[in-house]
Amino acid sequence: MTSSVPDTAPILIVDDMEENLVALEAVLGSLTPKVVRARSGEEALKAMLREEFAVVLIDVLMPGMNGFETAANIKGLDQTKDVPIILLTGASVDPNYAYRGYTVGAADFLIKPFDPWLLRTKVNVFLDLYRKNHQLAAQADQLKRLLTGPEEPAAGPAPTEPHAFHPHHPAPSPPSSVTPDAGTEPREDDARLSDIASRLAQIELLLREAQDTGAATGTDGLADRIAALEESVERLMAGREA
Repeated sequence: MTSSVPDTAPILIVDDMEENLVALEAVLGSLTPKVVRARSGEEALKAMLREEFAVVLIDVLMPGMNGFETAANIKGLDQTKDVPIILLTGASVDPNYAYRGYTVGAADFLIKPFDPWLLRTKVNVFLDLYRKNHQLAAQADQLKRLLTGPEEPAAGPAPTEPHAFHPHHPAPSPPSSVTPDAGTEPREDDARLSDIASRLAQIELLLREAQDTGAATGTDGLADRIAALEESVERLMAGREA
């Protein structure tokens, strides 16, 4: 996950007609300083492999790789599968187009001519989600550093199995400067660290699920839970340094 919040949320617009690209950029340019153009599905895929986008808008009726095929290819790549897609098409379309769009993974489907205000509103939802996801990821990374970075583990018996932040990257057991005697209760701060580590793992799981589904709901709750964890960690670290 990205460890910093981006200054911009780039948008990719894909259409084989220059006048349509100009019109889309005029409508969306006020939402973000970076709107990238692509004149074909192939060009769009290359652009998405070069950089990260908050949302991509694709015209359905393009020569060569059409909008449905482009969307399917985007969703088929691990690097781009989570990017929301809005499909655009003209008024004289097959009534099954919307269904086809959703089956290939599109998040929305708009018919031209569309209301510029409506388009900006829909796109802005995905821009906000993009920024929130990056902010949450950055906060989660900061908490990891607070939990694992301040101290070296004390020498002593091999630690018990740690709480895992990620299935492939388990976090070390909370360090302790005193090895308790047999039969004594664990140090309170160690128990609190373990509890925080467990709660952080749950939040990261929820964050990944929100990113996988592209859902705009639930991110505020995650932000509140991470903020509460940050306060707990700061109080704990202050007590350990005293």
